[in-house]
Amino acid sequence: MADATYTPPEVWTYSENGGRFANINRPTAGARDDKELPVGDHPFQLYSLATPNGVKASIMLEELIEAGHDAEYDAWTISISDAEQFSKGFVGVNPNSKIPALMDRSGDKPVRVFESGAILMHLAEKFGAFLPTDASRAEVLSWLFWQVGSAPFIGGGFGHFYAYASEKYEYPINRYAMETKRLFDVADQRLAQSEYLGGADYSIADIATFPWLAPFVTGGIYGEARKFLSIHEYQNVERWVKQIAERPAVGRGRIVTKTWGEEDEQLRERHSPSDFEGKKVTP
Repeated sequence: MADATYTPPEVWTYSENGGRFANINRPTAGARDDKELPVGDHPFQLYSLATPNGVKASIMLEELIEAGHDAEYDAWTISISDAEQFSKGFVGVNPNSKIPALMDRSGDKPVRVFESGAILMHLAEKFGAFLPTDASRAEVLSWLFWQVGSAPFIGGGFGHFYAYASEKYEYPINRYAMETKRLFDVADQRLAQSEYLGGADYSIADIATFPWLAPFVTGGIYGEARKFLSIHEYQNVERWVKQIAERPAVGRGRIVTKTWGEEDEQLRERHSPSDFEGKKVTP
């Protein structure tokens, strides 16, 4: 049966429309309370949640530490279901009220960095890591911004209408399933030519893209969609996902600010490497 049609009114007005996040979504920006953010002792303060966007930053920080850089950080969970991203403190770090957000206190003056792609670039340039300076830099940045531009189609598009919307409609699910499969095909064709997205070396392009594609391959928030989207068709993506998932820093980064699943897979706050003791950090 065809979906019921909707005739837009002359002037749109806000009303809660159901769905998992209906109680917090509004067409306005800015702080809703005066709550400040906690601050730890390390130069980097990460405010996040272990969503695909959120773990980009924690994986990057863990990779830097694994590589021997002085990138110690404190990580604090921002519960988006409780609207903590709209607190005065968080809005001060990210006026767009989206996780992750980073405060860099390593210099003379604190620097805020928001948007996951910007955080990856900031840290890569600061430490001279995971972003080449030769001709391959353009390729890495191209794939980084490909991911940044593609994520809304997977998360806000397919993920929302397939998994989170209060009602299921054929048109949006088909529309975004098609686009998600197209994006997988883009990555699959690239990874047939190259070990990593940016070339021969692991980079911020891989760090950015892995959390979005991995749940379809290894299980996770979109794991149930694996069969629906025939993810097994993308063998080069599966090879790449499994290769990256074996990296120790990736295993650690994926559970930072995670608040669901088994207890040994959660890490609501991270303040030192010892916080991972007793935690499951392997795929």
